[in-house]
Amino acid sequence: MEQKPSLVGGACIIAGVCVGAGMLGLPSAGAGAWTLWSMLAVALTMVVMTVSGWMLLESYRGYPLRVSFDTVTRDLLGEKVNALNNLSVYFVGGILLYAYITSAGLIIDGMTGMGSQWASVLFTLAFSLLVWHSTRAVDRISVLLVILMGLSFAFGISGLSMNVRLDLLLDRVGSEVSYAPYALVMLPVALTSFGYHHSVSSMRAYYGEERRASRAILGGTLIALAFYLIWLVSVFGNLPRSEFGPVIAEGGNVDALLKALGSVIESKAVASALNAFSMAAIL
Repeated sequence: MEQKPSLVGGACIIAGVCVGAGMLGLPSAGAGAWTLWSMLAVALTMVVMTVSGWMLLESYRGYPLRVSFDTVTRDLLGEKVNALNNLSVYFVGGILLYAYITSAGLIIDGMTGMGSQWASVLFTLAFSLLVWHSTRAVDRISVLLVILMGLSFAFGISGLSMNVRLDLLLDRVGSEVSYAPYALVMLPVALTSFGYHHSVSSMRAYYGEERRASRAILGGTLIALAFYLIWLVSVFGNLPRSEFGPVIAEGGNVDALLKALGSVIESKAVASALNAFSMAAIL
């Protein structure tokens, strides 16, 4: 009797797709809205993106399990809309693949010294073989990578979480009257942090039904939401809102954020752990 795919594995696939190294830039994007409004924006986005994934699953009902996004879009919306949709999907997929392959190549080059170009080729071949082999293989490697992300993330924020100050978390030292308008700036960043929809058809085919696939999607987005909220609270509870000016001026980069946090905690240990998290997130 063939073993059914686990919900944990599917949830880890979705979480692995959602959570990337870009998550570390969320505090910079939410510096204006600060804690409560940033958390609300992220949570609201998670709900909307989860429901939209379920709606996409619903649109697949009545089609074969192996049906593609292209086939359903063409059937429901016509050739012209499908062509535009495919162009959009290819564009987003292309720039994401370029970013991840390049970043992974640089990471592997730093560890082995083999050269970033050859490292990128090796990375692409290795993970392409996993994807080509089966969704079950992606399931297994996703579980391992999410565990690695969780451990490195927990170690990275341990120094932050133990020093969270409520006055900073609620910005009681600030003079801002309204934070709500700044939440609009947070929404585009939050939206990209839950971009898993290209994996919906694969989840349906993996589980052979919509019900279990929808549960895996919910589990994955909840895992991603937990990562995001804990990270926001850990940073906002340690770094005053007024200190984000220099961080944003440098593009909101993680290096700039860690530099600003250096006056609060021992940033070298945190930087090492977050680098490990970044590697797991990129992979």
